[in-house]
Amino acid sequence: MTGPVKYVKEVVKEGKRVRWPKRDDLWKTVVVVVVIALFAALFLALWDYVGAQLINQLKNAFGK
Repeated sequence: MTGPVKYVKEVVKEGKRVRWPKRDDLWKTVVVVVVIALFAALFLALWDYVGAQLINQLKNAFGK
């Protein structure tokens, strides 16, 4: 069993081995991820709104 101190030391050691992206590359990637997430959120919100309107129209047409 590994102790918590040894675990943290190994995590730090592995973190130093990682080839981290350059700042410019990181920002480009972050922008792409945010744009895609916003697009997906707007798309799902639109579909939710359309579905709710459709259900309300059906309720009004058939009674309750």
